[in-house]
Amino acid sequence: MKKNVGSIDRIIRIIVGLGILSLAFVGPKSAWAYLGIVPLITGLIGWCPPYSLLGISTCKKCK
Repeated sequence: MKKNVGSIDRIIRIIVGLGILSLAFVGPKSAWAYLGIVPLITGLIGWCPPYSLLGISTCKKCK
């Protein structure tokens, strides 16, 4: 599993993931907020399955 998510992309994914996930606990408290786990996990591990399928990489060091 080769990393394909760059550092700026990872930071954005983690922030967005935490923001969406926080809606499960504060605010509208919707079960849809658990979808925030997806960008959070892809940001933490540095690998995005759709990027792999499409041949995209934002990681400059990993090419």
